[in-house]
Amino acid sequence: MDTINDFGFKQRKYMPVFPKATGKPTIYIEGYPYEDDEPMPATEFHAEQVRNLADQLTRYFAIHPHVHIGVDTFIYYREGDMTKFVAPDVHVVLGAAKFPLRRSFYTWSEGAVPAVIFEFLSDATADQDRGEKVQVYLRDMGAQEYFIHHPEMEKPPEFQGWRRDQTGDIVEITPDTQGGLFSETLNLYFRWEDQQDTQVRLLRPYLPDGTPITTSMEEHSLRIAAEARAETAEARAEEEALRRQQAEAELEKLRAQMAKS
Repeated sequence: MDTINDFGFKQRKYMPVFPKATGKPTIYIEGYPYEDDEPMPATEFHAEQVRNLADQLTRYFAIHPHVHIGVDTFIYYREGDMTKFVAPDVHVVLGAAKFPLRRSFYTWSEGAVPAVIFEFLSDATADQDRGEKVQVYLRDMGAQEYFIHHPEMEKPPEFQGWRRDQTGDIVEITPDTQGGLFSETLNLYFRWEDQQDTQVRLLRPYLPDGTPITTSMEEHSLRIAAEARAETAEARAEEEALRRQQAEAELEKLRAQMAKS
């Protein structure tokens, strides 16, 4: 099986369908701050998780020009009110143009709100992530789904998700038998696995059929392995062709000798 081409087929098959945003990409609106005066550093566990998930989602949605993925950037969701902003670890906006890159995301200007939001728990923000942010993201801002996950293996596992149902009520997403959660909005499963070398409890996305979405580095390794297999197969084919030529030459030589006798 051609793993890379097979994934490309599945990528198109499972890509969610959604309308384009009604606004336009907006890099910056004067008067709305786009960075903190005193940014809070994240742990390396937190950074590893954010980096991996953002990379996986970016790679998966690379084929769609209207999926915008943000990492730790300000989202302003009430025009004229600079206090109405959030800065989640990772967010996905379906329908908004991928480019240009923004300093912040302004929902009224773009004509779209983040569809799915991810927060990775830390000691400083865990209570907010579990509590008030559920209401802020899903009800006040209007996101469809919200997930929280603890990436540090020394901490107890914690992976939860909520969505707004058809009536607008907020409901908790029921985990599957493996503890994973399905995002109806993204049409992806999310499950975590322990990384013993880094001690990170890594949350990662999977296609509905269970195919993992790889990082750019993993994809690069797959391509190298595929090229190596192709080169090996080509070398074997050349070797086999040479053996056939030699056998045919020996047979022809034997026939010539028999014809002379």
